[in-house]
Amino acid sequence: MKRISKITSGLLVITFALFGCTHQPYEPGWITLIDGERGLENFTRQGEANWRAEDGAIVADKGGKVNSNLVSKDSYGDFQLRVEFWASHDANSGVYLRITDPKKVSSLVAYEVQIWDQNPAPNFATGAIVRYVPIVHAPKAGGKWNTYEITAKGSHLVVVLNGERTIDTYNSLFARGPLSLQYGRGTLKFRKVQIKPL
Repeated sequence: MKRISKITSGLLVITFALFGCTHQPYEPGWITLIDGERGLENFTRQGEANWRAEDGAIVADKGGKVNSNLVSKDSYGDFQLRVEFWASHDANSGVYLRITDPKKVSSLVAYEVQIWDQNPAPNFATGAIVRYVPIVHAPKAGGKWNTYEITAKGSHLVVVLNGERTIDTYNSLFARGPLSLQYGRGTLKFRKVQIKPL
């Protein structure tokens, strides 16, 4: 009986090692900033957006006259970033990288990976890096869960949205700084934000 129990335990360990790891692709070295309804404490709030923990995510659906941001308390230079988000069709948001002035977050002081399907400038809609790197074909993010996978290594910037590479470019304007999740309008939900310094 003890021998069978040891064999069963051994098989479970091997099974987890072979198959369980596929569900944990961010270990080791990944830092979780948002995990479901947890993580607001990792950010400083700016603006009047009503960020809150709700329905398994960090959510905002109301703001003030200007854009609001959740700014990370830590700074990052080279990294891989994974962001799982849901945006309403009318949402205007973005993920800011390497912010040089955390008190005045904008695309003038950081790279903003856009979340805005209805941007009147379609080359800078969802999937683009606002102001710096336009796209030819803008994928749609509204009304569904999406995943951004962003890599910043030196001047090399790569943005992948739902498995589709939208940006692969070189730009050395910003080297290091906090990251931020923006609320402009609509409904935004972030259920997973993880970063791996490189």
